[in-house]
Amino acid sequence: MGKVPANSGFESAEDAVEIGNPHAQTPLLIICDHASNRVPDSLNNLGIGADELASHIGWDIGAAAVTRRLAGALDATAILARTSRLVIDPNRDPADPTSIPEISDRVRIPANCDLNTDERARRRDAYFLPYHDAIEREIERLRAHRTAPAIFSVHSFTPEMPGEERPWHIGVLWNKDPRMADLMIQSLRAHADGLVVGDNQPYSGQLVAYSLNRHGGGNGLPHCAIEIRQDLVADEAAADRWAAIVEPALRAILASPGLHRVRHY
Repeated sequence: MGKVPANSGFESAEDAVEIGNPHAQTPLLIICDHASNRVPDSLNNLGIGADELASHIGWDIGAAAVTRRLAGALDATAILARTSRLVIDPNRDPADPTSIPEISDRVRIPANCDLNTDERARRRDAYFLPYHDAIEREIERLRAHRTAPAIFSVHSFTPEMPGEERPWHIGVLWNKDPRMADLMIQSLRAHADGLVVGDNQPYSGQLVAYSLNRHGGGNGLPHCAIEIRQDLVADEAAADRWAAIVEPALRAILASPGLHRVRHY
């Protein structure tokens, strides 16, 4: 799963977004900010090697596979960003300096250094906005059924960062709205496999959940994210396992009384 080609020759904005099950009726939208490590031809792999793009700095390994499986199992719509986070990060405000990183986990990204305002705007318009516009369109489509859809975001995290070992098998991220997160944490911690589950670990949803906070919190919709440790979701069989773990928990949450209501925290 980590060997997906870094560059697939795409260039148009239409190729920046994948929409799975676009007509699904389940009041759930599954999003995957870091689904791909693909880079437009014009950026020449950003000046780094294919192995670096295939690593965790280029994408969230395994996240897209889990997203697609969950969408299929739950008959839900999924929206996946098809551009590497190194081109422009869908999960950062474009005004954030880390939106287009010059260095990622000690790897210098030459094509991101000393960018002018025009190039930053071009990347935002071509790869960032189509993804977020698609999410908003799907939210409006689902809301037309007079039910507030839930937003669920799928990520994965590297087992280690410099000076930090990460013991969690999976983390649940949230900010101000605990409706989905509390239930997801309870369900995962009760799983027979004895999962080590992080509550806003290894990241906090208060700090690094731009997409969720924009589309979930901003619209008053129930929402949360999961982060699966990448060494546990690095192949197809592992993606199947994690989808099988998360799917019944998510299905039960969707059936919770009062979940599908607009609430602003």
